[in-house]
Order: sequence, then C-alpha cells, then structure tokens
Amino acid sequence: MSIAIYIIVMAAVTYVIRMIPFTFFNKKIKSRFIRSFLKYIPYAVLSAMTIPAIFYSTGDIITAAVGTIVAVALAFFNCPLIVVALAASLAAYITNLIL
Repeated sequence: MSIAIYIIVMAAVTYVIRMIPFTFFNKKIKSRFIRSFLKYIPYAVLSAMTIPAIFYSTGDIITAAVGTIVAVALAFFNCPLIVVALAASLAAYITNLIL
C-alpha cells in the first residue's frame, strides 16, 4: 500500500511542477536574462546529476578520471557519442586492469 502512496505523491508533485509555469505565465517571457537562464537549466541539471555519477561508477577515482579525460578529449574533437562512450568505457576498463 505504501508504494502506491509514493507513486501517487510522486505523480502529483511532477504534475504540479509542470503545470505551474502554464498557469502563471500566460504571456511570452520578454526578459533576455530569464529566457537565457531557463534555456540553460536542463544542461546544468544534467551536468549536476551526471558528473558525480561518473566518479562513483567504477569504484576507483583513478579509473573514472581516466575515462572522463578520454571522453572529454574525444567529445572536444566532435566524435560520435557511441565512439566517446565506448572509448571512455574501454579506457576505464584497461586502467582498472593495469591497476
């Protein structure tokens, strides 16, 4: 029974958070600052959730750092996402084998 209550509360909170902007902001936002702030929120939240997970994913900070460095370097050179992910995983795996 408690799981059903958790799901209902979670659904209500998600619904309310998504409906508040539609209810209170009927006009287009004209402020350049607020529009640019709202534009970059998804990237900031995604980074805030992903970066800590990267360093706790392997159980060793060194292997995670090597994988992250490889991923950032390949992403800087505009490699496809699958190449970046596979190369970073392989680098972390090889580093784990060496250590």
